[in-house]
Amino acid sequence: MTAKVVNLSRARKTRARDDKRAKADANAAKFGRTKAERDAEAQAAEKAARHLDQHKREDGDE
Repeated sequence: MTAKVVNLSRARKTRARDDKRAKADANAAKFGRTKAERDAEAQAAEKAARHLDQHKREDGDE
């Protein structure tokens, strides 16, 4: 009937690490974007810039 011996310092550090990980996961879900989302947005911005450049008027100095 003996209780398991627990190192209180290790238990405190483990709990703090778990709390930080939970907070980081919550922030990632709230603010983070996946790599696919970032790539898709960059590709759309590049396509829009090319489309705009294709429709620029050329000033003729004639």
